[in-house]
Amino acid sequence: MLTTLHEGWAIFEPFLKTYGALAIFVMIYLESMGSPVPGETGVIAASLLAAKGELSIFTLYPAVLFGAILGDSTGYLVGRLGGNMLLRRFGPKIGLTNERLDAVEARFTSGGLWIVFIARFVPLLRQLNGLVAGSLAMPFHLFLMAQAAGALVWTSVYCLGPYFFVELFQHIK
Repeated sequence: MLTTLHEGWAIFEPFLKTYGALAIFVMIYLESMGSPVPGETGVIAASLLAAKGELSIFTLYPAVLFGAILGDSTGYLVGRLGGNMLLRRFGPKIGLTNERLDAVEARFTSGGLWIVFIARFVPLLRQLNGLVAGSLAMPFHLFLMAQAAGALVWTSVYCLGPYFFVELFQHIK
């Protein structure tokens, strides 16, 4: 993980210093929508810059939170508009066979709220969360409630954690 954080710092620092909270908003939005973007690493890098006074935590936190909520909601919309067809067509290329998709659908039926909440903390699930929930026609109000709660907790951990405990990350510079 240290290598990933160090590499992430080197990649993200120039973008974050130049574009600030807008850069992290776009990054988290794209990741939450379904793109393979390393959001956690970007948020940690941005939080460390905020702790050094180079970004404002007061603009960073809402950028991360709203990027996550809007990205998940966009993924959900894409899923509702054609996600099931896309997942069944292209899913096998990433290991999501029809059998696995059927199993996911069964799990969503019984525990969708918790799956959506917890998926925010699991790489790959975080990216596919909205797409899958939308393609499985989870009611939007339930999805929004669960994913917003997950995004709030995730943002607090990954944005405020490094900000307040910056001394644990000093060796990354």
